[in-house]
Amino acid sequence: MSASNYGAHRLVVGAHYGFRDWLAQRVTAVIMAVYTIFLLGWFVGPGPLSYESWQGLFSNEAMKIFSLVALLALLYHVWVGMRDIWMDYVKPVWVRLSLQVLTIVWLVACTGWAVQVLWRV
Repeated sequence: MSASNYGAHRLVVGAHYGFRDWLAQRVTAVIMAVYTIFLLGWFVGPGPLSYESWQGLFSNEAMKIFSLVALLALLYHVWVGMRDIWMDYVKPVWVRLSLQVLTIVWLVACTGWAVQVLWRV
């Protein structure tokens, strides 16, 4: 019998990449949701809202780390989404790659700015 290109011996290249991106979108969304719920709870919780209380919240190392994790989750979530948009809707390769590079530069710049703001408190 000749070799076939179907059945149990079929090699599917790259099929796991879609699942990895799908899972990354869900995990990062959960991290962002937990962070948002925490902040909303802090806003509606007891005690007055003031600059001092806000500064106190973000001067805590655990909150800085939680915020950094949420920020990194947001940036990865954005990257996966934007990369998928560029890959699905922009057909000329040079335009798509240019948009991807610009997206990466923009996200790295936003990360640097956010880290400076976060760790300055």
